[in-house]
Amino acid sequence: MLPEDANTPPKHPSPPKIYLAIMSPFLTPDTFHIFCLTLIRFVHLLLLSAERAWALAMHIKSTHAADAGAKGIVGPTKTHIVSRFQKANTYASHLVNLLLEIDGAGAALLEARAYQQSLQGAIAFEKGNWEQCLRRYAETRLLYTALARSAGAKQDDLFKDLLSNTIDPSIRYAAYQSKLPRTLTIERIVARYVPRENNSFVEEALRLFPDLLQESGTAGRVDAIGHLADIPRTITWRTRTVNLEDATTAQALASVAAAETELRSFLAANQNLDRRAKAAAYDGVLLPSQDAVDATKTAIDELSADGVPQDDPRMQSLQITRTAVNYNLIEWRVGRNRVLCGPQDGALFESESVKKSKKPRADGKPRDEPEESNGRKLARLRERVVLYDSAIQSLDSVKEFPGVAADEAFVNELDAKRAYFSSLRLQDESSDSAAEDVPKLELRLSQAKSLKDLLERSVLQHRALVELEQLSAATAPSSNFKAPPIVERLDEYPAEGVDLTNLVTYPPKFQAVPVKPIFLDVAWNYIDYPGRPKKGSSKAVDGSRKNATPNPEPKKEAKKGWFGFGR
Repeated sequence: MLPEDANTPPKHPSPPKIYLAIMSPFLTPDTFHIFCLTLIRFVHLLLLSAERAWALAMHIKSTHAADAGAKGIVGPTKTHIVSRFQKANTYASHLVNLLLEIDGAGAALLEARAYQQSLQGAIAFEKGNWEQCLRRYAETRLLYTALARSAGAKQDDLFKDLLSNTIDPSIRYAAYQSKLPRTLTIERIVARYVPRENNSFVEEALRLFPDLLQESGTAGRVDAIGHLADIPRTITWRTRTVNLEDATTAQALASVAAAETELRSFLAANQNLDRRAKAAAYDGVLLPSQDAVDATKTAIDELSADGVPQDDPRMQSLQITRTAVNYNLIEWRVGRNRVLCGPQDGALFESESVKKSKKPRADGKPRDEPEESNGRKLARLRERVVLYDSAIQSLDSVKEFPGVAADEAFVNELDAKRAYFSSLRLQDESSDSAAEDVPKLELRLSQAKSLKDLLERSVLQHRALVELEQLSAATAPSSNFKAPPIVERLDEYPAEGVDLTNLVTYPPKFQAVPVKPIFLDVAWNYIDYPGRPKKGSSKAVDGSRKNATPNPEPKKEAKKGWFGFGR
């Protein structure tokens, strides 16, 4: 415990006078601090006081960071920063001592101890006492790991951010200043430096989780949230296999492997998801892949700052690792773009379904299926062009990585993949067809052949369209006279060529058409039809009528049919 200074708060916080007036007959020196703890506001007072002092120290550091030289912040400013950290540590230590006298404090006591040890680690960090800094931060990480595993999945992100953003970088830097090997993982450093003797807090954490300090070598590790992940020792790029010189990179690659397995399982179980939901699942792999890239670059920069030459074996291994992790990141980025383009990388283009309005029509009839607008189609085409451009730019950047330019076979492979995406970019019509389960950058021969056939068909189609356009321009009439359609002049030979724009009348117009043709019965007077009286009987009847009738009527003229034929 650090000695108290002039800024040390009183041994016990003072409750308001009204509480003292009420409780003074019942309070003793032994129960006074317990009474303070029964009021949650005084616990918050201690925490806020500690946080205030810590925040002031961090503000001073950030303010003078730009003005600090090669030696960092020195002089009175450094002393002021350390005094603020000591004041925050005093408040935190007081809270731990109060919680120790309460039965059943449990997780609250462990959390207060972890917080207090992190402040002591910050003090040792500012003073440059790296071994003491490792011991304090090792206990802090151990306790927070135990709290994370006991809290469950609800607080995974909270503890994970705390460890990855604050604790782990401090441990890694202190290990670097202590000249520890870079191949040591954070877990091994914690297991080596955590104080176990006469430390009831560490004993309690190990009693709850005995595997917290487990060193599994090459088998695996338990991370901050309790998941087991394999840590690789080597990495293979093309035909070369090198050792992983940086433990942070190895941990990031282990996270990438676990994320890849999770992604494959997710996509296999949710094959009916839309392309945007599938692409969003790739973020779980892209984030740790980017962490691996950043960790490798940081390790190379640190070696360069130490004056390590480029021909050093460690530097050579890190350069190969850098190429491998960068190419792996690009593979997953391009794979996500392929998913967004649609199956078969968007080689064909079809209209997407548009959501039908649920509101019924005024006349009660069902609504027709709405068609996708031209503006939306153009927007989708532009989006795919951007995705293809991103894939092409990513492939171009691979050639800048160390060792790629000398690998002729790999460069030819990159050129072939670039040509594939360039062909897709220049393709005017793209649509959806099936591809692989979890697309990355790898292409199959069948995909290239399918794209080749599609492009050949597209070329023939556009050649035919150009030919039709040229024929239409050649056969266009020179005057405003509009001849009847070809379908109405099939008995005429088009000496000047066929007008392909005037094949039929479209849309059809209303016009008269023959429905009932005229039949000319020229044999009416020469055929005896059933039911028709014969000519002789007709004359006999007419003669009898003439004899019987004294005053015959004048003979009427016989009716004639059409075209002068009698009936």
